[in-house]
Amino acid sequence: MSAGTITITPEDLKVMMKETFIEVLKERKDLLEDAVIEAIEDIGLARAMAEGIKTPSVSEAEIFKVLDEMK
Repeated sequence: MSAGTITITPEDLKVMMKETFIEVLKERKDLLEDAVIEAIEDIGLARAMAEGIKTPSVSEAEIFKVLDEMK
């Protein structure tokens, strides 16, 4: 038995890829949710880092002092 060749047009491939992508999103909504959550967290971290660069530095001792006062 020899292997055959299948020819797919670019348009057919595009349709198949879209259908597959939609099916995966329907069956595995958690994948999209996780990706969106991670993107939002990354944006928040980047903004916090940019804001932190603009603010004055604080010593480690000052940080622990505030944490101790919160107990």
